[in-house]
Amino acid sequence: MLITMLSTGTRGDTQPFIALGIELKKKGYRVRIAASQSYRQLVEEYGFEFAPMRGDVTKILESGLVRDADSPLKFFTSLNFKNDDLTELMIAGQHDMHKACEGADAIVYHPGATLGYYVAKEMRIPSILASPFPMTPTKEYPAIIFYDRIRLGKTVNKLTHHIFEKGFWKMANMGVKKFYVQRYGMLPKGFANPYPKQRTVSHPTITSLSPSVFPVPEDWPQNVYAFGYWFIEDQSDYKPSTEVEAFLSAGERPVYIGFGSVGDKANAAESTEMVLQALKKSGKRGIINAGSGMQERENTEDVLFIKSVPHEWLFPQLTAVVHHGGAGTTAAALRSGVPQVVIPYGNDQFAWGRRMVELGVSGGSIPRKELTTDKLADAIKLTRSSAVREKAKELGVKVRAEKGAQKSAELIHKTIESFYRKERN
Repeated sequence: MLITMLSTGTRGDTQPFIALGIELKKKGYRVRIAASQSYRQLVEEYGFEFAPMRGDVTKILESGLVRDADSPLKFFTSLNFKNDDLTELMIAGQHDMHKACEGADAIVYHPGATLGYYVAKEMRIPSILASPFPMTPTKEYPAIIFYDRIRLGKTVNKLTHHIFEKGFWKMANMGVKKFYVQRYGMLPKGFANPYPKQRTVSHPTITSLSPSVFPVPEDWPQNVYAFGYWFIEDQSDYKPSTEVEAFLSAGERPVYIGFGSVGDKANAAESTEMVLQALKKSGKRGIINAGSGMQERENTEDVLFIKSVPHEWLFPQLTAVVHHGGAGTTAAALRSGVPQVVIPYGNDQFAWGRRMVELGVSGGSIPRKELTTDKLADAIKLTRSSAVREKAKELGVKVRAEKGAQKSAELIHKTIESFYRKERN
């Protein structure tokens, strides 16, 4: 049977789907992953069918079509819908996703790919909402984009989730609407926010989230699950470059610093200089990810610049991880059992920064706009405290034991099995 997975966004959004796909392949499924052209090689090297979605997500995010979002209001206005190029690209993406679903027996989709719900209904097959962040309403904590804001009690907590859910749907449905009108001349029957409908036996929701990081809320409805993060567990086939191997073995464990696949490109030179000075001030060796938010320089005895090394392989060999607070990078840092420092730029990154501090596994969360050499050096030094190191180690053991991708794949398998058993009867 064929499962189509619809991913949107950056590598951090796509990689958890690969982890889920690996576990589904073990159960005998064919897996097709629809993602940005940028991730063709990543998807295909794990043996999946790749369904390309037009547009390079990295270039789109760097182009200014997507604005900075360091507040809830900015998050909901971050997509420049008035730009004709972005609108055309969104519609083209919906066409590509629809094509990727052809012949599928089930659809697993990211919250930003709500077309998956309607195609599944159209094809009369199961759909599974697979979210890289919590978005089902609860009273227990605020929605992810409101998490680092003032707390106003349980009733307001739940209200923030409804605001987030409706706002996210408003952003996600623009391309879906235009696609259906363009292709069919009308909207699907019952066209409305699909997230609340995605909580039934044949249409469940699963979240790539550790119950040790955010306990599963008691007021979540049935058919909403969070078993743990979705990691690519087996890295035994990965062979690092001789340069990386030599650097890791040449001295004490280094600090990793990376600001994601799409960072603050305009200030890359300034960020790189700040990071180099902070490493020197804290007396640490460093591995710097020269992505969009950092500028590649010449390697030295104490600093190595890299482009792409799997976090699951690299992070356990470090003394600390300094990162932008993307959900995937945060999860990988937690899994490694080493302390972290979060430098959030926008969106959900502030929430992960605050949560890491609350859990006691972080040297601090410093918004990028407030970052200085001294603040970064001090935060790196704080990761050396025995309390932070011990808590990070303990939480790492718990996160690794959860086997989130394996359990989520089992749920998907049961969902599909149950659906087709009923169909046969």
